Parts: sequence; structure tokens; C-alpha cells
Amino acid sequence: MQHEKVIIIDFGGQYNQLIARRVREANVYCEVVPYRKATIDMIRSESPVGIIFTGGPKSVYKEDSPSVSKEIFELGIPVLGICYGAQLMAYLLGGEVATAPVSEYGKTETEFSAESVLFKNLPEKSITWMSHTDYIKSVPEGFSTTAHTPVCPTAAMENPEKKLYAVQFHPEVNHTENGFAMLKSFLYDVCGCHGDWTMERYAETAIAQLREKVGDKRVLLALSGGVDSSVCAALLSKAVGSQLTCIFVDHGFMRKNEGDEVEEAFADWEVNFVRVNAKDRFMAKLNGVSAPEQKRKIIGEEFIRVFEAEAKKIGHVEYLAQGTIYPDVIESGAGDAAVIKSHHNVGGLPDYVDFEEIIEPLRMLFKDEVRALGRTLGLSEKLVNRQPFPGPGLAIRIIGEITDERLRILQDADWVFRDELAKSGVDKDLSQFFAVLTTMRSVGVMGDGRTYDYTLALRAVTTQDFMTADFARIPYDVLERCSSRIINETSGINRVVYDITTKPPATIEWE
Repeated sequence: MQHEKVIIIDFGGQYNQLIARRVREANVYCEVVPYRKATIDMIRSESPVGIIFTGGPKSVYKEDSPSVSKEIFELGIPVLGICYGAQLMAYLLGGEVATAPVSEYGKTETEFSAESVLFKNLPEKSITWMSHTDYIKSVPEGFSTTAHTPVCPTAAMENPEKKLYAVQFHPEVNHTENGFAMLKSFLYDVCGCHGDWTMERYAETAIAQLREKVGDKRVLLALSGGVDSSVCAALLSKAVGSQLTCIFVDHGFMRKNEGDEVEEAFADWEVNFVRVNAKDRFMAKLNGVSAPEQKRKIIGEEFIRVFEAEAKKIGHVEYLAQGTIYPDVIESGAGDAAVIKSHHNVGGLPDYVDFEEIIEPLRMLFKDEVRALGRTLGLSEKLVNRQPFPGPGLAIRIIGEITDERLRILQDADWVFRDELAKSGVDKDLSQFFAVLTTMRSVGVMGDGRTYDYTLALRAVTTQDFMTADFARIPYDVLERCSSRIINETSGINRVVYDITTKPPATIEWE
């Protein structure tokens, strides 16, 4: 099934997938294409209704900087450049880009021209999110400046006749006021989009594509019970039915009682469900390991080895399915983007995998799209609304080496935290929350006696897309009860701290 399409050309910035998320949020289908693959022939073959240039970490005037053919501006397709993309448009079309006298990072007051189609019916002054050291010193011929800041003379520019637009700031992030409205103006008023992207249509298309691809072969799915793998299971079940075997590998790093809960949740499903209790195997591999990336890769490889062993028990299986989604991809270093952390189902895969092919039906979807797809497929709200949980589980919420004692401490403390937030009703307003066991031990006093126990960190965030996040303002009295209960009910902890860091600069997980 064909959708009107916007191509997002990736120049290596960290917000690239977030741009795609915003376009999808506007009900317009889009795909992210690395700049090296964005040839004129490829663009013509895709027939996009619009093109968006992303940000990036380089300077456009350096020889090794990412670029595209200048011919792209002569195709008659509307183009929107963002940050580096804005500078690249200016540079390629004869404007001047240079190191700015004053860099801009973060929230910046910006003035707009109401005559621009991008800013129509919006306030003439508002806050944008800037992140640049270079700036557009002079605009190309035929362009006019449509926004500025006290230190940036060209915060936006445009050539409406050629349908070329550029903004120095990031309209895709929540910190930019009215940023989504600006993007929608580009999509609907400049590109002429109608908004035909829905999860109902995606489900129909994905099921048909999976049936065609898999044919009469067999599929093995890693089922964690989380949102991504559950939706992946439902989609594959609709597509190939009994050809699907779901394997739940309990590596021992689940939350308290969670392994049993996952098995119970899928007890009535018409799928081949296999539970593998492999804690001892994973613990043996992780003995003495404290580096987070090493832990992730060890767990990723063990997952594959377990799958191979289980696959041999049920006969030859051609396909390994995974619930990889877009945020997994970007944080594992898509395109020229910097690697923030690898994921066991993306960056942590071993070189050798004993399956013919890996299929990832959700790879192009963001978390809220996955949830919407789950509802479309008929999954229960309990599964659809389940909190995100990393593949390596509590192994990356235990800082440093993992031991049975430290795992027990974190499982107990995390359960108390989640239980107290649920009792207080605060959990309904949070996007994700969990506990982290640090390596720090400190002196305390309990029952008139000296203790020397672990410090536990609590983390709770609110977010719309998990690409950016704010720390949750949990009421002090609730935090007080959480701290009191954790210390009283969990042996081995005598100090509790609360993480008040946003993403960025931090990630949501600690490791």
C-alpha cells in the first residue's frame, strides 16, 4: 500500500529520528535515508512530496563534511533544512556559512516574520531550541531572512518560489515553542500533504509484507513480555499464525516476579510459547564484568545462543524476529550519528547468527506508534501500556558487577518503588520509572548501630517520544514514603537519592 512520502536525509545528528517521529505524528509517512544514499536517481524513484535535511555534528565548509548534490534543489520538491541542514542549503546555493561570533545552545528567544508560511498565525516572539557553533552569515540569492535572535541574524530563511525553507533551530524538540505547528505548516501548506499515515493502514501493509516474505517458513521470536516484543508477536501471529514460535528467555534480570507474570500473560494465546530459565548461564558469563557495553554485548550474544539451542529442538527455523524500534536504531548509531549505547537487539548482535535472516517488523516505528499498533491488533491495555524495559534488564540497572546479592537488593527495592508510586497514584503521570543500584556505599545509622550499605538511585521521567525526557516532579511526601519503605523493607540499602537530570544531556537509563 502506497503512502505519500517525505524523505528525511540524515546528516548524523542526534535528533534525526525525532524529526521522523514528528512527521509521523502529523499523519505523514516518512523514511530516514543516510546522505550517502540520497542520490538524485534514488530521490526521483521514491517520488517524495517533500524532503527534510537533518542536523549534524560537522561544519558544512569542511572537505569531509556530509553533503548532497546541489541538483536536489532543482527537482521541484519542497525542501526544509534544519540546523546543519539549513547551513548546508545556504552553503550549496551560494550563501556564506562561518563560525559564529557567539554560539547558541539551548532555549533561545527568537523573533519571526509572520509573512512566512512556516510561522503564520504564530507569536512573533517565542522560544526555540538552538544547538550550533556555525551560522549562516549571508543568505543565498533569492532567499529572505524570516527569523533572527539577538546573536544569530539568520535563524530562518526561505525562497518560497522554489519551495526552499531552512531553520537554524530544532522545531522537532519539545523545547521549541510551536515547533510542531511549524513542521505541519511545511508538510501541509508547502508540500501539500493530506495525512494518510495511520496504524490501521500500517498493520494491513505489514501483515501482507510478512506473509509474502515468510511464505511457508518458520519464525522464532524473542518474547520478553514488553510492549515491543508483544506487539511484534501479535503482528506475526496475524501474518503467519502457527509458523511462529515465541521463546521467552528468562535471563534472571527481570523485575521481581516478572518472569512468572510474563508466562501467565501469554498462557491463553494461540502461539507456541516456550520459557527458558537461563539465569545461571547468564550469570556465569557476566562473572567479574562491570563495563556496561560489555554487559550488553555478552547478554546479546547469550540471547542468540539460547535461541539457536531452542531452535534446534523445534527443527530448522529460517527467521529470527525481533521487536527493534526506531529509538533502538538511533541510539545504536544509525548513519553517521554518534553511538550513545548499543542495544542487545541492535548493536550487540554477535557476528555469527544461525538463522537465514533477521526480520524486524517494528523497526520503522516509534514507541507510541507501537502502542497504537498493539491496540489496532487487539492487544490488552495492560500489555500495550507496559513500561519500557531494556533487553538486558536489571543487569544494566546494577552499576558495576552483578552478584546474586546485588540482584536481590535491586529487585526488592525496585518493587517497593513501583508499588508505592502505584498506591500514591503518581505512576499514571509518569512515562517510565525504576531504581538503580549504585556501587557507592556510605555510612549510615540504623537502630543505634553503624551501617555501611549501598546507595540506591530512583529515576522517573516524563516524555512524549523517549528521544528527549524531563525528570518527573514527584511530590516530596511520595518520595519520602518511597525512601522510607525501601530502607525499611530492603536489606543492604541505607541511602536513597533521586535523579533530576533531563535527556539530554543524560540518557533515561544509567548504563
